[in-house]
Amino acid sequence: MNQEKEKALNSLKTAKGQIEGIIKMIEEERYCVDISNQIIAAQALLKKANILILKQHIHHCVKDAVRQDSGEEKIDEIISILEKLIQK
Repeated sequence: MNQEKEKALNSLKTAKGQIEGIIKMIEEERYCVDISNQIIAAQALLKKANILILKQHIHHCVKDAVRQDSGEEKIDEIISILEKLIQK
């Protein structure tokens, strides 16, 4: 596993723990603003993981496809992902 995927995996595991904590906070009827802040933190970790995965994809899969003169599909995939990210 390369470094980007390793970092993404760690971010996702941390986010998983945060989400489990958020669920517990809701069940315990904790203060809404505290819950919201934890949700924002979990979202940031998910965004970080996504960027790391996309970085790995561009540096490896897209780069290799372009070298083999078949990069158009990979570039279109990245554009589609970027469109989804921008629309949020």
